[in-house]
Amino acid sequence: MSWILLFEIIYIIILVLTILRVLYDTRSGSKILAYILFIVLVPVVGMLFYFSFGINYRKRKLYSKKLVADEPLRKEIKNRLQVYKEKLDTLGLLSKAHHNLSNFINSTSGSPLTGNNEVELLLNGEEKFPKVLAAIEAAKSHIHLEYYIYEDDKTGNEIAALLIKKAQEGVEVRFLYDDFGSHDLRKKFIKKLENAGVATAPFYKIKLYALANRLNYRNHRKIIVIDGERSFVGGINMSDKYRNDTKNQDSLYWRDTHLMLKGPASLYLQYLFLCDWNFCSKQQLEFGPKYFPEQPENKTIEKELLQIVPSGPDSNLPVIFYSLMQAIASAKEKIWITSPYFIPGESLMDALIIAAKSGVEVKLLVPGISDSKMVNAAARSYYSELLPHGVQIYLYNKGFVHAKTMVVDDKLAVVGSANMDYRSFDLNFEVNAVLFSENINKKLQKAFEYDLTVASKINAEKWLNRPKYIHLWEKFVRLLSPFL
Repeated sequence: MSWILLFEIIYIIILVLTILRVLYDTRSGSKILAYILFIVLVPVVGMLFYFSFGINYRKRKLYSKKLVADEPLRKEIKNRLQVYKEKLDTLGLLSKAHHNLSNFINSTSGSPLTGNNEVELLLNGEEKFPKVLAAIEAAKSHIHLEYYIYEDDKTGNEIAALLIKKAQEGVEVRFLYDDFGSHDLRKKFIKKLENAGVATAPFYKIKLYALANRLNYRNHRKIIVIDGERSFVGGINMSDKYRNDTKNQDSLYWRDTHLMLKGPASLYLQYLFLCDWNFCSKQQLEFGPKYFPEQPENKTIEKELLQIVPSGPDSNLPVIFYSLMQAIASAKEKIWITSPYFIPGESLMDALIIAAKSGVEVKLLVPGISDSKMVNAAARSYYSELLPHGVQIYLYNKGFVHAKTMVVDDKLAVVGSANMDYRSFDLNFEVNAVLFSENINKKLQKAFEYDLTVASKINAEKWLNRPKYIHLWEKFVRLLSPFL
């Protein structure tokens, strides 16, 4: 009996210390409550789960070595791009609200506003992949790829064959892939690339002794940089399922959005890639004209103003989340959001409700068909809170909508890899492009309006009057939303 009593005392001490750790280390009130309930109600397993998935590694500086290694590159790229920012500031091209947003991004991430960019909006894989192949074919110096999902299928092999060809021509080729998202890539596929001269590295390789933590913090970015001049960023991974031109009639239609860039904005994407590459490959690629070529002077420097916004466990703040909040707060007429995984949290919910109640048209396009029933159920609980306040919600029915975009009024647009959920805001390495561009805004509006023609608008009254057991199930799943 004395051993049982001793065990109970030790367990209670550990339980109390774990709860204190949750209170100290977790920012979100809803997360704190969820973790504490799980720890108390599910003995031992709850604590193991928290220490595996719940520790705030941004606060604990898990990536402190990465931060130190990134610093020299950060200073160089900031100095280079600061020149463009200063020129743009003197021209006064941004409104006060957009200027504040731009300054926030610059001060928190070191990513300054850039001008003189060429931007092409790419809808779905059938528009993206031909552009990627053409850009890789034209590469003269180097090709850098960084992807969450890269699959050994027709699309993946088509890209790989061209990478091998360019490597054999003497072009430097580097391929960084997330070890979890690209888990289907076999050693044979990677070996084939390496034998042909393509340098490869997995992001945060999964190992059994640290399996849970390494599964939790993933690189969700999709970046290509070619010759330091042309780049690609957005939501489309390297896989057949992201394109609709090669699918049979019964396959799920995939709706997604990407950008092709040419100009100074590519330099910051290059910086992000090199930081991630140096961290994962243990190499030290340095700043220099080869990877960061001088940008030609252009009288129309204001053409396509944009900023790259990174976020992840190596940043002191959830920069993407805060930038979205700032963008929403700047809205005067409209906010149109497309998100495949909508688990926004209290702050973002409040921001959207305030906007809708202030007379701003708030429209949200989300999946009618989802690849995750649990995430979809959790997301639907948030719809019930938004609908009574005038937020218009549409369910995309043509297939699965995977695009992560936002349009604010007529001159601000966001395209990137970040979903509107806890994982993208707090756990994953993500990257968005914020565009102060009437041109891209207009094109995104047009795409959004077309998507609404193949979507069904939720009727608020009918939605709220659904059977109580459905609402109960959605609210229950929502308790798990910090973990989804």
